Amino acid sequence: MSTKAPEGLDEVWDDFRSAVNMTAGQLEKWLDTDESQSVGQKGSSGDESTGHASGRRIVEILHAKKGDLDDDDVKHMHKVVGYVHRHLAQRPDGDVEHSRWRYSLMNWGHDPLAG
Repeated sequence: MSTKAPEGLDEVWDDFRSAVNMTAGQLEKWLDTDESQSVGQKGSSGDESTGHASGRRIVEILHAKKGDLDDDDVKHMHKVVGYVHRHLAQRPDGDVEHSRWRYSLMNWGHDPLAG
């Protein structure tokens, strides 16, 4: 069994850790709220938004040891970093505390109002 890290893990690790500024516990609690489930694009099944599903995946990644992550995890980490950076650039004017913009970001593990 190889102990080699998946390609790109070291490159994305710090970016992921700064993009995701919520703890696994904070994110799990958030994903259980009506606000979390009210935002995002829903797939054809209409059950869960892409961002909400991503949030559940982020929780799994946060709970995992770095050495246990695989290529799919690394791909998702890149996707999260890209989403958070793109979404932050689209910040609306005014108070964002109860905005769909903030709720969407939080589903991806980033609270723009955190410290």
